[in-house]
Amino acid sequence: MRECISVHVGQAGVQMGNACWELYCLEHGIQPDGQMPSDKTIGGGDDSFTTFFCETGAGKHVPRAVFVDLEPTVIDEIRNGPYRQLFHPEQLITGKEDAANNYARGHYTIGKEIIDPVLDRIRKLPPRCPQLWSSPTTPS
Repeated sequence: MRECISVHVGQAGVQMGNACWELYCLEHGIQPDGQMPSDKTIGGGDDSFTTFFCETGAGKHVPRAVFVDLEPTVIDEIRNGPYRQLFHPEQLITGKEDAANNYARGHYTIGKEIIDPVLDRIRKLPPRCPQLWSSPTTPS
């Protein structure tokens, strides 16, 4: 099965990504804590969810996604929302302040502080994907 890694950037990208992952969970029968009910796993035969989710050793299904925003408020909504147990904390990357709708400030100053952790996290995901197919990005 081929895998996808999603990258969601900025307020709009993070909000759309969060909504998408809620739908992926509903479509594939994955609970908000990342567990799949036992009646789904026994003899189900449908492993299409592995395109978007990877399974941990504890049987939890974690999205192959990274969420990034300079301002922490929107990602804090994910951290405190009903799907807070679905995402690994390292997948939710925030800065300390936003760019105040100023592209140059976000690109040249504040964004430079956050780019290394973001690239490092994205770099760590493909080794767990033997057949990486695509990497859709949801920008603001």
